[in-house]
Amino acid sequence: MGKRGGAREFCLLILSLSVVFVTASAAGRAATLLDKQRIFTSSFSRIFDTSKYGKLQLNNGLAQTPQMGWNSWNFFACNINETVIKETADALISTGLADLGYVYVNIDDCWSNVSRNSKDELVPDPQTFPSGIKALADYVHEKGLKLGIYSDAGAFTCQVRPGSLFYENVDAHFFASWGVDYLKYDNCYNLGIKPKDRYPPMRDALNATKRGIFYSICEWGVDDPALWAGEVGNSWRTTDDINDSWVSMTAIADLNNKWAAYAGPGGWNDPDMLEVGNGGMTFCEYRAHFSIWALMKAPLLIGCDVRNMTSETKEILTNKEVISVNQDPLGIQGRKVYVSGLDGCQQVWAGPLSGHRLAVAFWNRCSSATTITAQWNVLGLESSVVVSIRDLWQHQDVCRDAVAAFSVQVESHDCAMYIFTPKMAYSNI
Repeated sequence: MGKRGGAREFCLLILSLSVVFVTASAAGRAATLLDKQRIFTSSFSRIFDTSKYGKLQLNNGLAQTPQMGWNSWNFFACNINETVIKETADALISTGLADLGYVYVNIDDCWSNVSRNSKDELVPDPQTFPSGIKALADYVHEKGLKLGIYSDAGAFTCQVRPGSLFYENVDAHFFASWGVDYLKYDNCYNLGIKPKDRYPPMRDALNATKRGIFYSICEWGVDDPALWAGEVGNSWRTTDDINDSWVSMTAIADLNNKWAAYAGPGGWNDPDMLEVGNGGMTFCEYRAHFSIWALMKAPLLIGCDVRNMTSETKEILTNKEVISVNQDPLGIQGRKVYVSGLDGCQQVWAGPLSGHRLAVAFWNRCSSATTITAQWNVLGLESSVVVSIRDLWQHQDVCRDAVAAFSVQVESHDCAMYIFTPKMAYSNI
């Protein structure tokens, strides 16, 4: 697997009969500097707008790039215990996933007892987590990983365990004392209190512990958190829960795309966890899922059983070149820039990277193979700019001198992904 059957890539080159002469001094300057005015059009900043990026108030130094790791819910749901968590931590190390950046081991709902103790404190379920969370955190930390935990900005969690609403300070204190590094904070049984009122108290409580705890807001996008959560959390869910299907994944990608201008280092839009490897989609669909999540600077939180991954699943999740797009320090969320075909099923998504590069994804949401073309203008590039192109799934350079446009044939429900690197642009004389 991993090959796009019959895929054909070609450059649409614009040739000129004129000869361009460049002085030696001008050539020397061009060799050392990229002149943005000659590479990008005036529409570049509009296409990749970041003007809504908020001022963060967490001051916890986290989330300079989107979080990477694993979460228990998509595969295990409530069927979790400390053995599963330990074995997952072991598997992140043995498979090499941890070395690629997947460092958060996040326990979702059902870790706690069904009620608080006599002191109104959260306690782990004695049947499934008999050693306690502190011991589990120590185990994870010894491997160089980080432990995440779950609670709810309501009276109860979604699986009717005790929530943290009105208990923010006491619960944050215990999370910090246990060595927790990450909190996913859900939205069930919220008593009708607005999210803007329920989520900041936990931010303040976490800050007060003086421990750097990643704060992941999970209010399902119901109150447009991108508009306000940049001042509250390190990431915020923009959508309802994902499920392991093509329909769910594509719909969620489109919803998250709306908020691209609001994300950046310290605070990210969250279209929910990855379903790669859970069996409900094809290899091509999972590859598209991972490509678009990476491009959107979404959290890369694995949702399958990493102890028993197939080779195809591992191939997708360990693609260093795609991961590097997600973790690029420029931190600008990629977005949908062009659609064509029936119901807009031929799509181009793109996003700026450091070094004046672009990540570009050609996503075929049609029912059959098709050729998708990206004209330079939809990417904010001057039409005369020469671009070298690298295929991130085939791990090879496919074109050294593309001008004006680039086309690729993509299989149904698959996604081809590239890095475009503009070369020095010279003025005609």
